[in-house]
Amino acid sequence: MSDTPVIGVLALQGDVREHLIALASADALARPVRRPEDLAEVDGLVIPGGESTTMSKLAVLFGMMEPLRDRVRAGMPVYGTCAGMILLAEKILDPRSGQETVGGIDMIVRRNAFGRQNESFEAAVEVAGIGGGPVEGVFIRAPWVESVGAEAEVIAEHGGHIVAVRQRNVLATSFHPELTGDHRVHALFVDMVRAVK
Repeated sequence: MSDTPVIGVLALQGDVREHLIALASADALARPVRRPEDLAEVDGLVIPGGESTTMSKLAVLFGMMEPLRDRVRAGMPVYGTCAGMILLAEKILDPRSGQETVGGIDMIVRRNAFGRQNESFEAAVEVAGIGGGPVEGVFIRAPWVESVGAEAEVIAEHGGHIVAVRQRNVLATSFHPELTGDHRVHALFVDMVRAVK
């Protein structure tokens, strides 16, 4: 059996291509996931940035929400960036009407907490478990985590706010490492997938 994990990127909306490139550079076989049958063929999944309300509605529309929840509950490793972090939260402080989450991390998130699109910024973020110095994070209408439950581990903060969390096989960052060319967060996730494959 190959040691190369097959990792999908949820391709309903958002920056899918950048994640596929980052995963491939971290020695994973990366492919887009649009339907439940695609999801059944992957060892792990990235939920990209984008617009969390739209992604939630599309996941329901394409019959993906329940299969996603089932796989996460069954222990499939998942990594969410920005909107993906929101979808992996158990609770959103200010959800839009009809917005659902996949869940997986016992945390409460605040949407667009770092400001609007024109307030986007880059920052160096120290992430626990990642060596070689800070990770360059791109924050675009990014959420932050208001609070976490006992099982969730805070692995990065910026400006006094929680910006990266891990709970067992689920990882989430409020920033976009896939936009920087620094693929260490993706490499961490690939290692997480490899550990349970």
